[in-house]
Parts: sequence; structure tokens; C-alpha cells
Amino acid sequence: MGSKKVFSPHVIVVSLAIAYIYFSTLFVFLNQWFGLRSSPGIIHAFLFTALALLCVCNYARAMFTDPGRVPPSFAPDIEDPHHPIHEIKRKGGDLRYCKKCRLYKPPRSHHCRVCKRCVLRMDHHCVWMNNCVGHANYKVFFVFVAYALLACLYSLILLVGSLTVDTQQSKGSYRSVYIISGLLLIPLSMALGVFLGWHIYLTLQNKTTIEYYEGVRAMLVAEQGGNVYSHPYDLGVYENLITVLGPNILCWFCPVSSYIGSGLRFRTAYDRRTTVTTITTTS
Repeated sequence: MGSKKVFSPHVIVVSLAIAYIYFSTLFVFLNQWFGLRSSPGIIHAFLFTALALLCVCNYARAMFTDPGRVPPSFAPDIEDPHHPIHEIKRKGGDLRYCKKCRLYKPPRSHHCRVCKRCVLRMDHHCVWMNNCVGHANYKVFFVFVAYALLACLYSLILLVGSLTVDTQQSKGSYRSVYIISGLLLIPLSMALGVFLGWHIYLTLQNKTTIEYYEGVRAMLVAEQGGNVYSHPYDLGVYENLITVLGPNILCWFCPVSSYIGSGLRFRTAYDRRTTVTTITTTS
């Protein structure tokens, strides 16, 4: 990312929010409901701490991992029989070329105006991480959002539970903590829930956010021409999950970037059809 500052104001806000939710959950909600020295309190403290650590680890990995950059030597091989599908410009039909980076664009890559370079399999630029979400860090970003939602819901449950047990104490010295936490956790849980649902939808279809909106335009153009548009990188639900989250199912929710390939080429539905045709012919 060059000399770009990692800890932007947005990253600081996220870090402070994580710290506030963690400490208020343990030392206010959990302590008021069960007590930190009780058996249920210790169990919940351990579970919430583990969830918070997984959330922080994935956030850090997503923030510090380079999403993938185009090698200076990259050039599309239009005569390669193993990769016959190439992305071209909508206007002119030429191979995609970035005039700012002065490099050919691999499939699914796009130029980020914030990072000032092309990013492999770019999904979007996330200001809350001060980093692009792309080929090498999409998986840990996806898992971070999932863990963040679980942590917020867990904290909300402990908040409500502590209110039902000891309402007098909550109206006393911890009143401001309960109010601030409620105002933070409720909208944050809703936003994370919608965001996670959106990325689950994209993952199941092996799309990026950019490809979704490009697909909408392509679908409209195809319908006007009497054709049917299909996303070329949709390999089926299971293959899509493997492609995005990695080949090892046991590591899907671990803070590791188990992406497949270099990010310069991707399997397409046309590759599968070609393979099936070849097998049928030879048999």
C-alpha cells in the first residue's frame, strides 16, 4: 500500500468500539448478571473473550494483508488454450488495460482510486480497515464480519439479561454504560447482519460487489438483445464456497487467508463445460 497510514480515524473508531464493547460486556453486563467469579461467569467470560480474540485477529489480518497486486510482468495470453476466456472492455472490445498503472488488468481486477493501484479480485475499498478487500484478504474480511455480528449479539444478550436480574444497579452508576451500549450495539448488529447477509449472497454466487453491479447492467443489455446473462465465475454453491473460503472446511472460520491461486486467473463455468465436453467425447 506504499506509505499510506494504516491507523486512519476510521480504524481508530473501530478499535475503540471493540474495546468498549468488550470491557463493558465483561465488567458490567456479565458481572452484574452472574458475577465474574461464578462458574457461569467464568464460562461466559471465556467464550466472549475467545470470540473477541477471533474478531480482532481476523480484523487485523484483513487490515494488514495486501489484497493482491498485479505483477509488472503480467500480460494476458490470448492464445492459451487452457484459459480461453478473457475480459474485455465494454467499449471497443479491447483487453482491459489500466492507463494509471500502465498494466494489463487480470480478470476481476480493478483500479482503486484510494490505494492508487489495481487490486486483484477487488470487492470494494473499506474505509473501516483503510484497505481494499480483494483476492488475498476477502476470506478473513468475511469471517471478521461474521464474528463481529456474533460478538454484538452475544453482548446484547448479556446486556438484556443483566437488566432483568438487577434493574436497580443498572439505573445507578452504570446507567450511562447501558445507554451507550444499547445505542451502539442495536444499530451495529442490524448493520452487520445486513452486511453479512449481502456477502453471503455474493459468496454463494462467487461474485464481488463490483461484479454484482456490473452483472445488473449486463443482464439489462442481454435482455434487450433477447439473451440470458449468467455470471461466468459461478461454479455452483459448493465450488463457490471452496473458491472464496478455501479448500479446507475446518479452516473456513480461522484467521488465515486460505485463498486459491495467484489471483491472476480464475476458473469459469465455461471451463467446466469444456471439461465435460472433452470427457464425453473421449469416452
